[in-house]
Parts: sequence; structure tokens; C-alpha cells
Amino acid sequence: MTTQALFAWPPQAAVGRPVAKSKIYAHAKPTAALRALFVAQVESITWAYKLSPETINLPAKPAVPEIEVFEVTLKLPDVSHSVLRCIDKAMPRPILFNLRFEGKTQPIAAYKRPSDAAGDQWVLGDYHAAPWQEDGEARPALPLALDLQGLYGQLMRQHLAVPARAGESLRDQLDRLAALAAKQAAAAKLEARLTAEKQFNRKVEINAQLRTIRTELEALM
Repeated sequence: MTTQALFAWPPQAAVGRPVAKSKIYAHAKPTAALRALFVAQVESITWAYKLSPETINLPAKPAVPEIEVFEVTLKLPDVSHSVLRCIDKAMPRPILFNLRFEGKTQPIAAYKRPSDAAGDQWVLGDYHAAPWQEDGEARPALPLALDLQGLYGQLMRQHLAVPARAGESLRDQLDRLAALAAKQAAAAKLEARLTAEKQFNRKVEINAQLRTIRTELEALM
């Protein structure tokens, strides 16, 4: 599956407002170590676009009152997810990040929703990134949707490496991807143990465990 996740954002949705790191710190209360990561990795943060009923004429939903697009210009070709999580924590709205570095842009986002237990709090999932893309490439228009929640679901799916199954909800798809990541990590550990193991009977046992996990991985894919 080729993920896109970069779009020709509607010009009427443009904000173009710099976001001071100090404002992020004031809202998210990061540790000194996390502030040091901001300084080392982030050149600047821009609130680039706001997708809302007023800007793109789609009705809001309680779970998605609007969608923000933040551009983060990096000093390095990578950024810690804890930095993005800190920015997400400071803004009680779904955010799509566009990381920028040396003429390329990478879309990355975590699914964000109001808490089922406390509606004034937000739950943030794992981050999913689409591939880096050259700036200046032609980008498609936003996908068609009936409301902002539907649009957010479509935009989030564009960040995911594994396509949805027929009829699968976004939350179920994300749960499957989390299970997939956990199985992949377990398989990597077993492969490392297999390489280091000297005893034949232990190798046979580890191989059997690997076969089971690989079967489960195929099912999750």
C-alpha cells in the first residue's frame, strides 16, 4: 500500500501562524529533558491550516470539532515522538503533523479522540508516519467526506502502512496495527535469541515459537 497523507490543503483554511515553544511548554509542562529535545531537534513550529466548518464547510462532530495541520521544521531528519506528543498535549484538537527537512516533507499523526471516561480529556494513540516526499510534487485534493469526523478518519488512514479490512473501523484498524507491532517486536527478540542460542533442542523450541508468531503476523497483515 502506498500512503499519501500530503494534500493540497485548501487556501481558505490557511493559518500560517508561528507557534512559540514557550506556549507549548506552558500548556504541556514538559520535563527539562524533553525541553532539551525540542531545542536539539525542532527549528520552528507553524500552525499551517485549520480544517473547520468555517474554513472547509464541513460540519463538526463532538469527537472532531476541527482538524489542525502543524508544520514542524526540523534540525535533524528525525524527531522524537515524545516531542510530537508534547505538542499534541498542548492542543485539545486532532493534529496532523508535516515534518519538514531539507526540501522534503513527512506526514505523521497519532489518532486523537475524546476520552470515553472524561469528555474534556483526550486520548492519544501511537504515531504513524507516511514516507518522506519531495516538496513541490503535485498533491491531491482532500478526500470527499460528509463531516469532519469522516474526513479525519480518511486522513488518518493515509498514514497507516497496512490497509483497512472490509468494514473495519479506524479504531479497530489501529488496534490491529498495535497488535502487529507487538508481534513484530516479539519476533525480533526470538530471532536474536535464535542467533545466539547454541543448544540444538533450544533452537528447535525457539523456531517453533517463531513459526507461531509468524503465522499470527500473517493473519494480522
